[in-house]
Amino acid sequence: MADFKALAKDTAIYGLSSIVGRFLNYLLVPLYTYKIAAESGGYGVVTNVYAYTALLFVLLTYGMETTFFRFANKEEEDSRKVFSTALWSVLATSAVFFALVVAFLRPVSGAMGYGDHPSYIWTMALTVAIDAFQAILFSYLRFKKKAIKFASLKLLFIILNISINLLVFVVLPIKIDVGNVFYINLGCTAFITIFFIPELRGLSAGFDKALMRRMLSYSWPILILGLAGILNQTADKILYPIVCPGEEGKVQLGIYGAVVKIAMIMAMITQAFRYAYEPFVFGTSKEKDSKETYAKGMKYFIVFTLLAFLVVMGYLDVFRYLVNRGYWEGLKVVPIVMAAEIMMGIYFNLSFWYKLTDRTIWGAVFSGAGCAVLIAVNLIFIPRYGYMACAWGGFAGYAVAMLLSYFVGKKYYPVAYPLKEIAIYVLLAGVLYGLMVSLTSPVHSAWLRLGLNTVLIIVFALYILWNEKGILPSSLRRRLHLR
Repeated sequence: MADFKALAKDTAIYGLSSIVGRFLNYLLVPLYTYKIAAESGGYGVVTNVYAYTALLFVLLTYGMETTFFRFANKEEEDSRKVFSTALWSVLATSAVFFALVVAFLRPVSGAMGYGDHPSYIWTMALTVAIDAFQAILFSYLRFKKKAIKFASLKLLFIILNISINLLVFVVLPIKIDVGNVFYINLGCTAFITIFFIPELRGLSAGFDKALMRRMLSYSWPILILGLAGILNQTADKILYPIVCPGEEGKVQLGIYGAVVKIAMIMAMITQAFRYAYEPFVFGTSKEKDSKETYAKGMKYFIVFTLLAFLVVMGYLDVFRYLVNRGYWEGLKVVPIVMAAEIMMGIYFNLSFWYKLTDRTIWGAVFSGAGCAVLIAVNLIFIPRYGYMACAWGGFAGYAVAMLLSYFVGKKYYPVAYPLKEIAIYVLLAGVLYGLMVSLTSPVHSAWLRLGLNTVLIIVFALYILWNEKGILPSSLRRRLHLR
């Protein structure tokens, strides 16, 4: 129980930087959607460029975050040397990447459809190169359990980014330019590096070639896994302008990219959990009851993401104001994308069996299969169904990866997950969501829907408290007459 208390504490701190930070970052969604009209396709450009950025980030970190945790926790390795070697490696590859982009800027920007705006591309390249370097520094903070500094820097970046965006898009009398989104992001990213000066001293430990070879042998399957995983999140946004070229394609992508931000509340929860859970799992892997701990972690993750799903869907009449009315036609994808995010989180929980047994190649296989399904659904159905195909493609891709990991993991690293309890939670959440959908008739006023949905959410929360009595302090259980 002490381990779970520590996990809960770290999750709360990381959650502050992730959930509160993302919530603050959501201020940019209404800002952009109210300043950049849906019919202009400008937000489609933002969505498309950031999709490439996310993909490149995975390439430039090539699994070094997880690899660092794995090797730094090995008794026979020097954690300082592991950190320094990883940091030097990512610094070198990021610098080479940016130099190549600058050298071939015209053909690269032209191939991406931004030949008239090459500045978008070099700005994106430099930003992602710095981000990749910072990723190892942030991982080091997690390894050293410096959650406060981690959260502070994440929040500082977001607050700075929002402030400058408000200044540029609202206060200053300048012409609205989509490129400003990218320039501001670059400036804020570079500024945060200053606060890592104490950690940068770790570079003095040097670069160990032999250690790097061992780390790369562990990390390359994670790279494949990461590429497949990020493609599950970004392939639709990269493929959409290709499958549906022209201005209309950018308009539809902008609508999809805007409303998906509402569904990303689930991604916030998953990310906060991941930041705390990854070092926790590697740190407790040698304990005899570790599998029981992982099973409980899986159940709690599913329980609270289902609660989050019901909250978002129950208050969608409120959350929709995060985007301009011109984007509301895309709100129908929100429940599909949120369900897909839950499956992605489950898949992340399941992924530890192959990370702990050093069979990371399986992760590449599972994510690759899921990615193939997603891409196939997008290529086949986008021309007919538009961005709805993007939403269902993500759902199908994550479902495939999740199921494959579960069934193969039963052979190599069996964990007794409480499937019956989880199934009851899923069934209850499904019934309550069905009742919410039945209230969406125009006959029901928005206030009536919100009130009834609140009651349904409370029902689910009360069932959690009744069924999971152990998560409450004993004094509170006595007051609530729970044994």
